[in-house]
Amino acid sequence: MRIVTATAVALALAVAGAPAAGALQPAATAAAPAAPAEGIWRTDGYGTVLSIRNGTLQEYQTTSVSCLEGASARRTGPDSFTRTDGTVLTVRTRDRDSGSVRADGDVGERNLRRIAELPGACTPGGPRDSLAAFDVFWQSFEENYPFFAAKGVDWHAVRDRYRPRVHARTPRDELFAVFGEMVAPLHDAHVAVRDGDRIFAQGRPGTVQPDGTVDARAKEFVVERDLKDARNVRDFANGRITHADLPGGQGYLRISGFTGYAAPGAPYTAQLAELDRALDTALGRERGRPPKGLVIDLRINGGGSDALAVHLAGRLTDSPYTAYSKRARNDPADPTRHTRPQPVYVTPAQGPRYTGPVVLLTGGSTVSAGESFTQALMDRPGRTVRIGQPTQGVFSDFMVRALPNGMEAWLPNEEYLTRSGRTFDGTGIPPHLTEPVFTEEEFAGRKDSAFDRAVEVLRSQP
Repeated sequence: MRIVTATAVALALAVAGAPAAGALQPAATAAAPAAPAEGIWRTDGYGTVLSIRNGTLQEYQTTSVSCLEGASARRTGPDSFTRTDGTVLTVRTRDRDSGSVRADGDVGERNLRRIAELPGACTPGGPRDSLAAFDVFWQSFEENYPFFAAKGVDWHAVRDRYRPRVHARTPRDELFAVFGEMVAPLHDAHVAVRDGDRIFAQGRPGTVQPDGTVDARAKEFVVERDLKDARNVRDFANGRITHADLPGGQGYLRISGFTGYAAPGAPYTAQLAELDRALDTALGRERGRPPKGLVIDLRINGGGSDALAVHLAGRLTDSPYTAYSKRARNDPADPTRHTRPQPVYVTPAQGPRYTGPVVLLTGGSTVSAGESFTQALMDRPGRTVRIGQPTQGVFSDFMVRALPNGMEAWLPNEEYLTRSGRTFDGTGIPPHLTEPVFTEEEFAGRKDSAFDRAVEVLRSQP
């Protein structure tokens, strides 16, 4: 099953929770864990059908005009299945006709409803030419993308304009270009077209998408300029996290993503262990005392696992609270219909916790899970000040949809809601205090106005 967590345009990630252990029962009455019911299940939203038979879970990606076989997983436990990429899917039944599926690393689950059989389109041998790929591409967005109205894009007019340019034998390069032209006006960093090694994707105008080059330049500048007088400058998690003690007792934590902390293919538990190792140092276990104030720098953050982001938020509170709620489109014909919002909670995490003032640095290169972390701190007990520029404006996990000709479409289908029901998709989360972020003028003048403002704010705390 292809359940993917938001990360700029990188390919996958997510987490699951294990059930709480119950009290031991006498052997005669102990209930063995129920194996996932075999059969056919449709997800609420997400355009997905799952077939569970003979120890294999097979995903089908469906629209009203298509049904394409997706990833498969083999049973590795009473209620778990593992894909070849190591992602664990937990499937649980509530009763005979309903259940849920959660991917290892996800903060939410997807509800399941039993259906009698696979949709009629789920038969091999359908057309795989360019025109079929166009129709599945357009229909996948039509049934799942939530933001056409907000973006001012008439998707039906897009079809009317571009479909006459495509025929069964349209060359692959031309079709790739057509798809890129179709989605370009969305300016959505979680929308992409992939054909092998080629990817078309773009973000909000005026922003820079984070990549290795952008990250390396910013990190070098920060270390040489902002941390030149700092103590105990250390890298963790394959260099994705940097911690330092600033003069005056404040702490600094730079996080360039919520992924890539452990070796490629390592499970979520290994990623979490690396994050905790960094936080144990930053928040006091090795320092002997907590910082007087904490700067968290997400100005270059390509996203990753929402679960790791929520775990970090749990190190910054002694009181549980709601980070946000998420919902998905679930009516192919009505973009205003959604799944029931699922609340995502921040709970105080094990290990040293810090509850003092936090300054969060953000910008247009704060993407995806970096943004969901930013949103998770909006209702954090204690003082949190955001400084810099608005975040990129993409929060949803993105769907990876196979096309009949072997290309892929990536698109979001969820909204992340505040307590008042607001989303920040498109616009991004604004700062409390606006400062330039890694502009060419700042680089040339050896200035970092956002960092300097953060230190000033923390030093002014009583």
